[in-house]
Amino acid sequence: MKAIQPSPSVSYGFTMRLAYPNRIGTFAQIVSAIGKHGGDLGAVDIVTPDAKVMTRDISVRARDSAHQEEIVAAVRQLAGIKLVNVSDRVFLLHLGGKISIQNKVPLTTRDTLSMAYTPGVARVCEAIAADPRKAWQLTIKGNSVAVVSDGTAVLGLGDIGPEAAMPVMEGKAMLFKEFAGIDAYPICLRTKEPDEIVAAVKHLSVGFGGINLEDISAPRCFDIERRLQEELNIPVFHDDQHGTAVVVLAALLNASRLTRRKLERLRIVVCGAGAAGVAVTRILLRGGVRDIVVCDREGIISEARLPNLNETKAWLAKNTNPRKLRGRLEDGLKEANVFIGVSGPGQLHAKDLKRMAPKPFIFALANPTPEIMPEEASQVAYIVATGRSDYPNQINNVLAFPGIFRGALNVRARQITEEMKQAAAYAIAGCIGRELSPEYIVPSVFNREVVQRVAEAVQRAAIQGKVARKMK
Repeated sequence: MKAIQPSPSVSYGFTMRLAYPNRIGTFAQIVSAIGKHGGDLGAVDIVTPDAKVMTRDISVRARDSAHQEEIVAAVRQLAGIKLVNVSDRVFLLHLGGKISIQNKVPLTTRDTLSMAYTPGVARVCEAIAADPRKAWQLTIKGNSVAVVSDGTAVLGLGDIGPEAAMPVMEGKAMLFKEFAGIDAYPICLRTKEPDEIVAAVKHLSVGFGGINLEDISAPRCFDIERRLQEELNIPVFHDDQHGTAVVVLAALLNASRLTRRKLERLRIVVCGAGAAGVAVTRILLRGGVRDIVVCDREGIISEARLPNLNETKAWLAKNTNPRKLRGRLEDGLKEANVFIGVSGPGQLHAKDLKRMAPKPFIFALANPTPEIMPEEASQVAYIVATGRSDYPNQINNVLAFPGIFRGALNVRARQITEEMKQAAAYAIAGCIGRELSPEYIVPSVFNREVVQRVAEAVQRAAIQGKVARKMK
């Protein structure tokens, strides 16, 4: 069977500036060449109209970098067409970084300067020295989060280093600000040593109300998060684990509601036993799921593989796979209702899905390329979800972490508990009412109601769980 090509995406959008003879039919040749090679034509802007030469900026979406080059090469070969330049829209957006710091108080008078800085600031310093708790009210601490990474597990790209991780951390900071009004700062550390990461975060935690760990590889991430939770009195949240898990639970709640299936009756296969896979498994078990099979590169994780498993996978072996299955991923899929992929691209094909129970749910969440492309999965699946914004049902952590941290900061929570995560998942699921459908099981990331509902649910759970220092 011929492989199904993914759809063109804005992630591979580019703009060609073309100069060509201003005569009827020339522009049609350009559009034809773009279409013939599978490009998705976007905006067309006239740069300089001239009686003899027309210059236009033509925006196109491609499938990937190779497809971009193919389209550009095809246009370059057209007779009489001059390719002035090619601009990658994604790179243009990142020029100079994506975030900045802005003052809340304009420094326009001597009086303001004297109060904001010396000598007036000394009085505030003395007040905090006398009572450090006042830092929550008198500094940025009460509304700030550190986004910390070592660059070892960035998206689906792996260990690419702290510098290469910065664009993702900046993006995370943008999302915190845009959706929850939280000031977040990207902090990438030039170390992979857990002891050094823990020490660095402890030392810099003074100015923050919460710590968002990001893109730190497993199993190191589990130990780092645990130690920081024990040693700090502010929330520490590894979003790759818990943000993913919260939104997966929300999506599964709505998919089950749509099909009138109960969580405890579902057979679920999780492909990937890293940070996200473990967290997804844990939250689903707490949510009532009874039959989960987890697969890693070696196949199904089972007690038969003990003692040749690390501590985390040993826990999975003892707490999942109730039917004692063995073998490969394909063996686990037999009669399964749900596939949750948190691994890498190309793990599944349509023929594999035919081993599953009728009308399966496919959550293929690997980024940027999922375990199976939605075009192929939809041949068999009833519900398809990915982590991408260019397909329906985007299981995106941004539905979870802004509201979770907003709620935690509002009540000055000491930590983020399992009950707070469960509350967040149900709040996200509850944002969809009668409009629930196979193409709409999670709300849009631009639904501003999501953060508010999640924050309120998290606040209540924090207060009930006695981890709140302030009653909202």
